[in-house]
Parts: sequence; structure tokens; C-alpha cells
Amino acid sequence: MKILGIGDHIISGAAVIEDGRVLAAVNEERLVRKKMVMGFPRKSIAAVLNLSNTRPEEVDFVAVASRQGHFLNEYVSFDDGLFGVDRGLVKNLFFSIGSKLSFLREKVPMLENLYYDLRKPVYAHRQREIRRILKEEFGLQCPVEFIEHHFAHACSAFYSSGYPDALVATLDGSGDGSSSLVFEVKDGRWRRLQQVRGFDSLGNYYAYVTQICGFKAGKHEGKITGLAAHGKDRYRDILSRFIEYRDGTMINVGNTWYTEAVKKLRAALPEEFDKADLAATIQILAEEITTRYIGYWRSKTNQRHVALAGGVFANVRINQRVHELPGVESMFIHPAMSDEGLPLGAALALAYQKSPDPARLNRRCFDTVYLGLDFSDREIEKALDAEGIPHDVPDNGEEEIARLIAEGYVVARVAGRMEYGPRALGNRSILYRPDEPEVNNWLNKNLKRTEFMPFAPSTLYEEADRCYLNVEGARDAARFMTITFDCTPEMKKRCPGVVHVDGTARPQLVREQDNPSYYRIIKAFKERTGLPSIVNTSFNIHEEPIVCSPGDAIRAFKEGHLDVLAIGPFIAMNPEAPRRVRERNVERKTYTV
Repeated sequence: MKILGIGDHIISGAAVIEDGRVLAAVNEERLVRKKMVMGFPRKSIAAVLNLSNTRPEEVDFVAVASRQGHFLNEYVSFDDGLFGVDRGLVKNLFFSIGSKLSFLREKVPMLENLYYDLRKPVYAHRQREIRRILKEEFGLQCPVEFIEHHFAHACSAFYSSGYPDALVATLDGSGDGSSSLVFEVKDGRWRRLQQVRGFDSLGNYYAYVTQICGFKAGKHEGKITGLAAHGKDRYRDILSRFIEYRDGTMINVGNTWYTEAVKKLRAALPEEFDKADLAATIQILAEEITTRYIGYWRSKTNQRHVALAGGVFANVRINQRVHELPGVESMFIHPAMSDEGLPLGAALALAYQKSPDPARLNRRCFDTVYLGLDFSDREIEKALDAEGIPHDVPDNGEEEIARLIAEGYVVARVAGRMEYGPRALGNRSILYRPDEPEVNNWLNKNLKRTEFMPFAPSTLYEEADRCYLNVEGARDAARFMTITFDCTPEMKKRCPGVVHVDGTARPQLVREQDNPSYYRIIKAFKERTGLPSIVNTSFNIHEEPIVCSPGDAIRAFKEGHLDVLAIGPFIAMNPEAPRRVRERNVERKTYTV
């Protein structure tokens, strides 16, 4: 059974699965070069059908993520984040009214239901339009079904985890009126345990703090996570008056929402508040609320395995705290944990609903996340020639890349199929030595980024215990760079370029069977330096999506002032690179294992 999954709102995209296995998954932002773009994913649908060699008549069902929502026929920019997006006249009106009347929710319990009831005609219009487009533009005659937002998240987590049974939890800003669902999955059957309404969203409060700190809510929460390590938990008494954990759920005790919540929270803070301290406060509070919430339901079910999805679990520090909970034997976070994972989650949810025997469904829908587009050597060479970029084909590409990294060159690598999800995992990555403490400053400046987090390391899988503490039970999650660990003293000393000020790192543990070519690069680098890790940051310019095509890569290579472009079998050298490497004058040491 083949199912096409679609998501048409934030980070829209598409995926194709067959009998529970993922054949292709792509998000629209990579194809239209607009980060976190919203809108109907025509290019992604075409891409995944082509990648999976699927003809329209071979699709048995289409699963569309989210039952609620307004139809977005054209692309809608998310450049200005949650509070700057133009949702259209009708939706903007609903958000404005809902925000201003949010304080009445406790006094008028029916108000929330009325808010959603009034929007039902708009939801119905979206469903009609999506069915029409799929039929008229793509020739899809099969049934089209709409899947609850958080159930799609939950299925993405469980069916990529490999667990036979698990506690499954979702947590985000809001979707289909909820901000969280909790399930127990046992013998293939799902049992819903808890629902937290969107009004009581912990994710929303994290976004409000992001906005108050001068960043863009819905886009820059990662900056708050990084900034938090530089501050202190000074505003707990204030934030606790807005959001708290209570008896297995979360409560919006501030009784406010959206723009009104931002105004009230900002008014409650000192006029000259410290951004780092506010970031630290919301981060620590979010960690505490989430761990108490997950811990409560883990204890209730006595499940030892935990599978997670939803935008809050893009927060790798929160994930570390969940991993450290008593009774959690292992945990897994869906690699595309935010809304970019909804198309695949919707397809997996529909596979469960249509299966005559859910207990027999595949519990590991993919082995790796290299599920996107790739390009032929001819296409790559043609793009290099068109830009007049000289290039060579070394006898051993992996050895040459390892040599260049070891000698201090910044190498941008494009190889094979593009990664699914927000993390670059070697195929669309910028690579560098991990032993230079200041690399975060000058390389981010070249890439026009303003980041507080250090770069992440890619580490040989078998070297994990040498580099990180308490890895057991989260090795699988760390294959996809979804969790932080405390670093060992050796890692802190020898690889300071990838260790945060709080002593943690967010690694990608690289197995040879997952990405043989990338593994060989790191292995060859280790043989030269003794270091089992390299810097891995996404290959993109600030505020742009990760590169997809050869053309994207060449432009980002030029604009980022990078030293080397390793694209397919080709190596292209920036003429200024040798001089730059000399000028950096980085102290080099010869390490031994």
C-alpha cells in the first residue's frame, strides 16, 4: 500500500511510504529557497513521487496533516516568524479576536469551542481545495483523508523509533487545538492518555520569550536555548505566574494567549531585564515542566521506552533531561520533530488506521534520513562549469577531504541524497576541525549567522563513550543529532570548538552502515589527528534553508567565503583558501589515540 503524505502549513512538504517504509521525504523550503515557507507543497509532491518512482494511479491514499487550518494556495513567507506572518484577512482577524478575548476563557468556558466552531467553514474550504488540486493537477483519484495534527506527530515518533511498545508524547505550540497528546502504544494498539489544549501551550510561552528577547517567535527558539547557558534563572517567580505543570498536565495560569500574552509577559518583567537571564529562566522552567509531565505518564504506564515529536522536542537540552529521567531505559526523538515531520507522520497514521493488523506494522519506517533529492555527476559538473569554477576529481575523495579538514580548511560537502529534517548529517554539511575554540565566532560571521550555540560534532559511533557521558539509551537518537550529552573531560579538552559553555555537545553519532562515505572521512581524519570528531554545521547562509541543488551549493560556497567545495566526486578550491588558512595561524597539535 502506497500513501502520499502532505503538510501544507509551516515547513510544508510531502512524503511517500510503501507498506510502512519511507521511500522519499522532502520539504518545500529546500526547493523554493524560502525558510519555513507555508503553502501548498506542489514541488515537494512532484519531487517525492518522482524520487519514489510512483505514478498517480499507484497511490492508494493521500494523508493530509491537520484537520484544521486555512487553505494557502500561494506561498506565505515565514521570514518574520509567528507574529509577522500574513495569514490572510480572515485568519488574522480570528487570531486578533482570540488573543484579545483570551482572558475570558475561564469565565466563559464555551468561548474556546465557539472560536473553533466559527472557523469550521474555513476548514471545510481547505479540504475541498486540497482534494481539487490533487485531482486536477496531479491526477490523484484515490481517497484523501485528513489526520489530526498531534496524532501525525505521535505516529512519526513511534513508527520511526523501532520500539515494540512505548510511551509516546507530543509537545509543540499548537495544532488542531492541542499542544500535546500522550499515548501508550502496546501490542500495536494506541491508547490516548492525555490531551493539553493549545491555550495551555508550553511551546507558545517559549515562543513568547523568544519574541520578547528580540528574536522571531517560531523561528529562533534555538537561539534562546543557546543563550540560556550564559544566564541565570532570575525570573522564575514571574514566568511561573503564566505557565506551570499541574497533576499530569500543563496550565496557562496567566490566562492569556498570543499577542496579548506577549504584552502581559513583557509588562511583568523589569524594564531593563537581562536577555540571557530570561532565556535561562524559560529554558530551565521548560525542562522542569516537560520532565515532570513525561515522568508522570511514564510512571503511570511503567513504559521503559519513550518516543517524542513536536516542536518543543527540537530543544535538545529538554531531550537530555527526559533521557535522564528515572525509569527511562531508552528514548527516541523523530528526526524531523517539528512540523516538517507532519507529512510523513500523517502517512504513517493513515497506514495504522487502514491496517487490518496494526501489530504487524513496521516499527522502524526508515534506517537513515537520506530521503531527499540527489544529483548526477553530470548535473554537478555542468553547474560548476556554468559558474566557471575549476575543479578536480581526486583518486580518493574521502581521504582528500579528511586531509583538507586536518590541515585547517573549511570544507562544504554535498553528496548523495539530501537529509530529511532540520539537521545536516554529512550530506549537506560544512566541516572543520573541532579543536579550535574560536571557530564558532569567525565561521558564523562568514556565514552571516548570529548563533549562541557552538557547532555540533559528528563523532564516530564506536567512539561515543570516549566523548560523551550517559549515552546508553540515546545512541539511536544521537544518530540524528536530536539530543545533548555532557562531555567527557577528554572531549572538553581536545574538541573545544564543539563543546558549549555548559559542557554539553549535540553530536551526530555516525555509523558506517548509515553513511559509508561520511564515516570514511571522519575515520581518515581520526587517523591523521587522533580526534574522533569533526565540526558539522549545516551548509546554508543565515536565514536560508540548507542547500539542495548544485546551484544552491555553489552560491552558498561563494557567499559564505568557504575554502573548499566537495560536491559529488569533485573538489573545488577557493583561490583565497591557502592564504586564509595561513592567516588563521591556528595552533596545531599532533594527537595520538
